[in-house]
Amino acid sequence: MSARRVRLLLLAFLSTLVLPAQELLAAGPTTARGADSGPAQVSAAQASAIAQANAGVSTGATAATAPALLTPGLAGAAPAAANGSVSAVPGAPTAPADLPAFDVSRPEIQSFIAEAQAQGVPAQRVIAAIRSAQPQPQIVDAMNRPAEKTLQWWEYRSRMLTPARISAGAQLWREHKELLDQVAIEYGVAPEYVVAVLGVETLYGRITGHYRVIDALATLAFDYPPRADYFRRELIAFLLLSHEQNLDLLSVRGSYAGAMGALQFMPSSYRKFAISERRGVPSDLWQDWGDIFASTANFLHQAGWQAGAPVLAETHFGTDPNLTPSEHVQLSATLGSLRAQGLTVASDLPDSTPVVLLAAPEPDGMRYRVGFRNFFVITRYNSSPAYAMAVYDLAKAIRERVALDAAL
Repeated sequence: MSARRVRLLLLAFLSTLVLPAQELLAAGPTTARGADSGPAQVSAAQASAIAQANAGVSTGATAATAPALLTPGLAGAAPAAANGSVSAVPGAPTAPADLPAFDVSRPEIQSFIAEAQAQGVPAQRVIAAIRSAQPQPQIVDAMNRPAEKTLQWWEYRSRMLTPARISAGAQLWREHKELLDQVAIEYGVAPEYVVAVLGVETLYGRITGHYRVIDALATLAFDYPPRADYFRRELIAFLLLSHEQNLDLLSVRGSYAGAMGALQFMPSSYRKFAISERRGVPSDLWQDWGDIFASTANFLHQAGWQAGAPVLAETHFGTDPNLTPSEHVQLSATLGSLRAQGLTVASDLPDSTPVVLLAAPEPDGMRYRVGFRNFFVITRYNSSPAYAMAVYDLAKAIRERVALDAAL
């Protein structure tokens, strides 16, 4: 059996054990990509699976035009979750023959059909889509399952900043330098941040989910009352997207939350932020690196990214200051207010600069970091501070690796 085949089988098995970065939206507010920022969770068995998945990452792309293992419908394993958390994911998708289809006579489905029709989706298309969808009760079980253990920042960081992930990101940058340079000029987002978002999200497109999106969204829209309204909106967006992008409604695969492609965009975000670099051709966030890079940068640009501005700064303090980091990422402090509390911030920006104070616990004690406007922008992709810190640290590590390799 070939090494590639072994890797695929391992990834498919691990996908039943760990939670992909994009699948953390069981409750609470969502960002544009649909991910929530709940507490960090992981079991010992899942941590082991994550370590194995990270260890097995290829350090080089297998094609110049498409990400390795980046194919709609390909089952994949997950690294650690986007918000610094991992919990058990649903098992393999239920086969169509195992469960009846959704009953379109249900009152809430009838209401949905009318709503979708009012937004421009023909009623017969809606009905056909719902009848083709298969309920996936294991998705609802996963949404309702209590978390097991909280991951500390240093644990999450160690899963995100593996040597293999850094090397793969650096190679991706080198192989697509011209595309990334063009994107940086057009959108003002440095290449390392575009690459790092993809690295944290889907391991550079290798892990994009194995559920039929129609099944995931229909299950959550009609069988998960806590967030039914949200997922019904996303299901309508998916029906519109499949028509606009000429996608096969029944074959598109993604996360168990319905997130798609290398960027793990929810359908509404795909419609809003996806970019096609080829005039007159629908955007392809599974196979086309130009579209993937441009869409990542476009999201950050539209969220308010400031070209050339800092993202994060480290801090130092002589004695333990009386600091209380915010639970939510809001630029509610200033450099001056933090300095007045005894914190030394590694930045020459003026005291009036808006910032957010971040807790970054390490095994030997608490550390603090300071996030700027661009840090806040990253949290529009995923609202977890741990996610944004991981993106920053991975971007920095990738940039340093590329510079080191160039100097050799």
